[in-house]
Amino acid sequence: MKVKSIHSNDELQGELAQNKNAYLLLYKKDSENSICAKKSIEDVDLESDDIHVFSADVSEVRDIHGNYNIKSVPTLVQFEESKFKNVLKGCLGPEYYKSYFENIIYEMKADSEEKPSKRVTVYTTPTCPWCTTVKNFLRKHGVRYTEVDVASDQGAAQSMVSKSGQQGVPQTEINGEMVIGFDQSKLNRLLDLKAN
Repeated sequence: MKVKSIHSNDELQGELAQNKNAYLLLYKKDSENSICAKKSIEDVDLESDDIHVFSADVSEVRDIHGNYNIKSVPTLVQFEESKFKNVLKGCLGPEYYKSYFENIIYEMKADSEEKPSKRVTVYTTPTCPWCTTVKNFLRKHGVRYTEVDVASDQGAAQSMVSKSGQQGVPQTEINGEMVIGFDQSKLNRLLDLKAN
């Protein structure tokens, strides 16, 4: 992935005005974690040109990180339509960044479709292989979803159990209806997908 260097906040604002989905990696060139994050992002191979990644070395460019209350680097800042949206901190592997960017691309694709989107929430835990299967299925079909990790959010876990009567994951809530496990036929039906 091509990462373009930014040298000032004015330059960043110009790029944000031209690119709907932009990311800025704030890093320090002499920091091991920063070097790791920059290399990981550069190693990402995406088939889409819809994602634009920029970088700024905070030891040289001092007028950006304060505007977004960034106090540690490396930090990847996500912008959507020139507005600050999200941050990812630390060095993550190329696979993580690729998955992150691909999810954004799927969200953009889902947003651009004419049909009204469904409210989809996937309840997961970090060690659940079937959760990954459900998320991959949704991404493959361009379905936008919110992921809730019930292992780290007890309130969400209780809410999930109260809706379904089940404790196991994955559980997928589609417009208020619960799908337990990876029930492909029910997912297809509730999401108006053609079976394949």
